[in-house]
Amino acid sequence: MKKIILVALLIASATAARALEAGVSYCVFRSETGAYVELYLYVDGASVEFVAGPDSSLQAGVEVVLYFKQQDQIVRYDKFALLSPRMRQPEHFMDIKRYALPDGDYELTTELRDLNRTGNEKTYQSPLSVRMSGNDLLQSGIQLLAAARPDTSQNPFCKNGIYMEPLARHIYGKTASELIFYHEIYHSDLALADDFLVTYRVETATADAPRTVLIAHKRRSPAPVVPLLLPMDISSLPNGDYRLVVEIRNRAQELKSRQESAFRRENPYLRSAALHPDSVRIEDEFVEKLSTDELRLSLRALTPQLAGKEQEALHLLIKSDSLKAQKSYLFRYWIQKNANAPEAAYRQYMKVVMAVDQTFASGFRRGFETDRGHIYLKYGPPDDMETREQEPSAPPYEVWSYNQFPATKQNNVRFIFYNPSLAPGDFVLLHSDAIGERQNPQWLRDLYRNAPGDWDSDPINGNDIRDGFNRNAKRVLRDN
Repeated sequence: MKKIILVALLIASATAARALEAGVSYCVFRSETGAYVELYLYVDGASVEFVAGPDSSLQAGVEVVLYFKQQDQIVRYDKFALLSPRMRQPEHFMDIKRYALPDGDYELTTELRDLNRTGNEKTYQSPLSVRMSGNDLLQSGIQLLAAARPDTSQNPFCKNGIYMEPLARHIYGKTASELIFYHEIYHSDLALADDFLVTYRVETATADAPRTVLIAHKRRSPAPVVPLLLPMDISSLPNGDYRLVVEIRNRAQELKSRQESAFRRENPYLRSAALHPDSVRIEDEFVEKLSTDELRLSLRALTPQLAGKEQEALHLLIKSDSLKAQKSYLFRYWIQKNANAPEAAYRQYMKVVMAVDQTFASGFRRGFETDRGHIYLKYGPPDDMETREQEPSAPPYEVWSYNQFPATKQNNVRFIFYNPSLAPGDFVLLHSDAIGERQNPQWLRDLYRNAPGDWDSDPINGNDIRDGFNRNAKRVLRDN
């Protein structure tokens, strides 16, 4: 069984420092020597006092006193100082402790005291139950994780070669797109004769009629210990309180064991596309940090992603003086792309924009505003790109090829750009066989306009040029 206790103190006055905020959660596991409790401590860095060291780095500390009681008798006691890593600015910090305990019911008492600010302290209590004896089918607690990655170091957060960061306060916030949990099943080799089914689901945390909103299954073979490290996609899970339920069923689908853990989901930007611009709160979002020039550049860079009418509306918005409307538009665009991490999606796109800007810049336009930059941002990098700059009968030209073209469900799509002005980088789109892009049946005639004597006899409808030395565009387009 696993519980979570949130600690939050009211601020004593408008001028007082923020009171200590912490979270404690725990899981009960079983080892070869018996049951143990894994205790996860989280301290909000903004709620404790950080002190500068000789190297100007900051460090905070909390004295932790905890004890397990049975019938008013203390059966296990611990006291230690939880120190943050040295930081450049205050951030949250965590710790993990493990305590061996026999089966029984306990009351866990934890006292927290800020080492650097007198009076900033809190005491709280929680019931705790340990049931890990015998050879029956057993389940550990469900450890909800903020992140997991391979790690074979001696870090206390590592187990079975995996670094597992506990989920602070059991809240999956707006940047989270995945629920990850760790869980162990014991004695399935003794209790179950065949392979068994692990069903894990997310259900609404309502007492009367909980509703399943996500569900998945895994088949496992019996073993003394079956560890589970499993993810679930929660990107579309709305705000609310939920339970993660893990059930064990035998081959006949009979329920043999069940465990659950509560969590909260905060997903404020889900379905944000329907929001009116004036209803979008952007005060704490990344768009507020953009300068006016950065904001307008970011909006202009969206042009390749938009249809014609949307482009016209965006251009009018850029010309307007309403910075709030511009910020709202940019923010709403990126929360439609990634409701959980709009800033990350924006930053990644702008990295590509800046690279395109450097690669395809001309003397007249920024790189992302040229034809090549526009196509690159709209469809992504081509599978092959060939540039010809030395054909006597043609200006410099470039052929891009896409083997797969999901935008129009085509294959083997080609774009040909050329530079009739001969100005540095001033390539324009001459022809493409992509649906919806410029299709120019006379593209060869336009490219080789300096070789009029080599065209087929029909000067009006002819669109082919006789084979000749250094006239390779048709072959390059065919072969790419």
